[in-house]
Amino acid sequence: MIRLSALDDRLRAHRPADASPLGWRCFQLGMVLLASSAFLAGLALLVALILGSRGRRPLLEDRVNGVLLLTAALMVLGCFRAASNELAWLGLANWLPFFWGFWGFQPYLTSPAARRRVALALVAGTVPVILTGLGQLWWGWSGPFQLLGGLIIWHIKAGGNPPERLAGLFDYANIAGAWLALAWPLTLAALLESGLGRWSRGIVLLIAAALVAALFLTDSRNAWGALLLAVPVVAGPASWLWLLPVLLLVLVLIGLATLPWVPHLLQDPARGLVPQAVWGRLIDLDYGGHRPLAITRLAQWQVALGLIAERPWLGWGAAAFSIIYPMRTGHWHGHPHNLPIDLAVSHGVPVAVLVVGLVLWLLLRAARLGMAGGSLFERAWWAAALVLVALHATDMPFYDSRINVAGWVLLAGLRCCRPPEPPAGV
Repeated sequence: MIRLSALDDRLRAHRPADASPLGWRCFQLGMVLLASSAFLAGLALLVALILGSRGRRPLLEDRVNGVLLLTAALMVLGCFRAASNELAWLGLANWLPFFWGFWGFQPYLTSPAARRRVALALVAGTVPVILTGLGQLWWGWSGPFQLLGGLIIWHIKAGGNPPERLAGLFDYANIAGAWLALAWPLTLAALLESGLGRWSRGIVLLIAAALVAALFLTDSRNAWGALLLAVPVVAGPASWLWLLPVLLLVLVLIGLATLPWVPHLLQDPARGLVPQAVWGRLIDLDYGGHRPLAITRLAQWQVALGLIAERPWLGWGAAAFSIIYPMRTGHWHGHPHNLPIDLAVSHGVPVAVLVVGLVLWLLLRAARLGMAGGSLFERAWWAAALVLVALHATDMPFYDSRINVAGWVLLAGLRCCRPPEPPAGV
């Protein structure tokens, strides 16, 4: 009973003034469980969402909600003439509930202290991803593992998925890499936070080191790039004098090891310094350095742009790319590995402009209001959102519901960023 009381006290701490007490506890619990069980996390977050939507000011008082309502209307309208038929209607589940979540989760994210609590909940929830991922590669763990009578089921494939690539609790290594990449800035902030005791810092250091190892083992080039992208943002401008030259040196070495026109006189020593696992992956060594054009991002984007030109206004419907691309190329791909292009193919150019424009505006607005250069966890929050946006330029991890939820929570936190309070007496 004492332990449960202490846990309840922790869950009640730093509750924003306008947040429901039960909703605040459910929201934190949902973020901890998100990576481990979409079902249990979904139940907790649904309660938080319903409570967070009650007693709010009119929906359209915030113009951002108007943009999302217009986007939703265009998406629904496009479904009536979609080439993908019922898949188009099913595809709305990737968007419309999360538009509600963007609005309904905001009461829990209105203060920096609340955002820090949610960030730490995401870090704690990432530990099972790390453990299962390392377990499947190093110790041959193989699922499914069931907890709570089957309410939590972990499908873990021994040796990774694809083979020799860490996937953990996710269906594919690139999706695991995306989750670890968005958790990395928040974990780094926890590591850099001042005032931690020896044991607490040791635990956070262990989690951070294991996360970096797991992220590297996903063999995801996007995740590797995100790892570097987040560091200078979280570390802050005070560290840039020494950090940026170090990162630049790392990038130069990687470039010398991978770019095809670099002379062997420079490339061979660079490859001696850069691990083969890195430069070999970057040059597609498994394909002899030349990946077939039909399975590259460029080929997918070329076909997708042609589809957009054919139906620019309302698109072809969700999942249409996965149907049409094999018909035109003979190779299957589920999506074009770029969110703006996928939106334009599925729902039309106006929807793509509205969604992408809104996300970029939220990032730039939060940066202008000081989040990107503010306190440690504020910088980490902004960096996590930036990382997730960058990942969607060359992949589509949002099709995993857990990453989709995390992404809209991060965006909701950006929307809650407010101008700094003026000094007393001003």
